[in-house]
Amino acid sequence: MGDERAIIRSLPSGVPGLDAVVGGGLPEYSFNLVAGGPGSGKTTLAHQIMFANATADRPALYFTVLGEPTLKMLRYQRQFAFFDPELAGSAIQFINLSAEVMERDLDEVLQRIVSEVERAKPGIVVVDSFRTIAGQQGAAARAATLDLDQFVQRLALHLTSWEVTSFLLGEYAEAEQRNPVFTVADGILWLSQATDRNSVVRKLQVVKARGRAPMPGLHTFRITDAGLQIFPRIPEQTRKRAPQRRDRLSTGVPGIDEMMGGGVISGDAVMLTGPAGSGKSTVATQFIVAGLAAGETGVIAVFEEYPEEYLARADARNADVGKAIRDGKLELIYLRPLDLSVDEALAAILEAVERLGAKRVVIDSLSGFEVALAPTFREDFRESLYRLVGSLTATGVSVFMTAEVAEGFSEARFTTEKVSFITDEIIVQRYVEIEGELRRVMAVIKMRGSDHSHQFRTYEVTPRGVVVGDPLTEYDGIITGVPTLRAKPARAKRSR
Repeated sequence: MGDERAIIRSLPSGVPGLDAVVGGGLPEYSFNLVAGGPGSGKTTLAHQIMFANATADRPALYFTVLGEPTLKMLRYQRQFAFFDPELAGSAIQFINLSAEVMERDLDEVLQRIVSEVERAKPGIVVVDSFRTIAGQQGAAARAATLDLDQFVQRLALHLTSWEVTSFLLGEYAEAEQRNPVFTVADGILWLSQATDRNSVVRKLQVVKARGRAPMPGLHTFRITDAGLQIFPRIPEQTRKRAPQRRDRLSTGVPGIDEMMGGGVISGDAVMLTGPAGSGKSTVATQFIVAGLAAGETGVIAVFEEYPEEYLARADARNADVGKAIRDGKLELIYLRPLDLSVDEALAAILEAVERLGAKRVVIDSLSGFEVALAPTFREDFRESLYRLVGSLTATGVSVFMTAEVAEGFSEARFTTEKVSFITDEIIVQRYVEIEGELRRVMAVIKMRGSDHSHQFRTYEVTPRGVVVGDPLTEYDGIITGVPTLRAKPARAKRSR
C-alpha cells in the first residue's frame, strides 16, 4: 500500500462554532452519539445539522421514538430561523417509531429503520432518542433473540455500510459511558447544563472524534432564535501572532503620552486602574478618539453601563464618537448578561474587530466584566482573561482596559492581583488630600521594554476630557493618600 490517506469529506454542521470545535466539520459517513440530559439541546442540534445538509437527492431521515406526536415536536422546532418549511416532509422526512418500540422487540425496530433507509437512500439519519429504544422494552424484548449489544452493533454496521452520516440522540449520565454505543460511535458530543445559584450555562464537549483533532475542553453555547451557537475556547497559543511593530500610539492625552515615553506601544495590553469617578472611562474614550483621528477603527466593549448612556457621555465630550459609530468606524458592544461566558465575550469582540479591521479595543471595565460572568466562570477569570487578551494582541490589536480598585486613603494597592500579570503597561489613578482639598493624581507604574516617567502628576477631568498637570515633586508620601510638603533646606548664613 502507498502512503496516500483516505480522504474523509467534511459536512458543515450549520451550527456556528461547532465545525471549529470538532476539528473541521462533521466526518461524512460517521456514526455519532449526541448525549446529554433533558433540555440540553440535542434535538435542536440534530435539526440544525439536517436543515444545513439535506437535499431532495440526499434527504435526511429523522426517526423519533418520543411519546409525543411528531407534529408537536415540529411545532416548536419551526420557531427557529434555520427551519425551512419547504424541506420538511420532502428533503427531511420524519418517521415515528413509538408503536414499534412499545409493542415489538428490538429486532423489529431495527428492521423498520433498515427498510426506511433502503427506501429513501438518505444522506443523514437521526434516531431520537436511542435511549428510549433501549429503555422502553418489556417482556417481549427480554425474550427476543436480539439483545441491546447486538442491536447497537448491527445498527452501526447498517448505517456505515449505507454511507450515511448518522446521529443517535440519548439521555446519558457520565457514569454510563461503558454503554456499547460509546465504543461503536465514531464521534461523541456531550451537551450539559451547569447550574450555579441562579445562573445556568450550557456547555459542549467533544468526548470522541475518530480521525480528527477536536478542540479540547468545555465550550459554552447558547440556544437563541437562530438555534445553537457554540463559543469555542480559543487557546492564545493557537492563534497566529501578527508581526509586532513597536510603534507608539497616542492615548489622546498629551501628558500621559509624555509619562509613557511617547505613548502606548502598538499591540500591547494597557490597564488603567483607579477608584470610582477618577476618569477611567474618559481616558479610554480619548484613546479610541486618538485612533480615529489617526485613521484607525476601534471597538469598545461596555460591561457596566447601557450603551445609550455610555455613548451620550462620550459624545458630549467629543462628537467624533457618535459620528464614527454612524460611519461604521467604531463599534460599541454591550455585554452585560449575568450568565456571560468569557468565550462568548471574546467571540463578540473578535467578530467586531474582524468586521471593522479594528486596531484599538477598549474593555470598560474588567470589574464589570467579572461581575457579568456566570458564577461558574469567575473561578477561572485569570486564565480566561489571559486567553481573551492574548487572542486580541496576537492579531496586532492594542487593548486598553479599565479596572476599578477600591481604596482607602491609607492604602497603596494600585492594581488587582488577578489581572496585572497579563498587562504590558499599567497606569494608576488615585485620590489624595492636599491642603484640605481632594485632588486626582496618576502615575505609570509598568511598561515592558520601555523607560517611563516615575512621577506622580495631578490631572483634572474637564468637559473636554482629561488634562494632565504638573508633577508633585514637592511632596512626600503621595501613595499614603495624605502627602506632606517636603521641607526646604535652610539657607546657610553668610559669614562676614
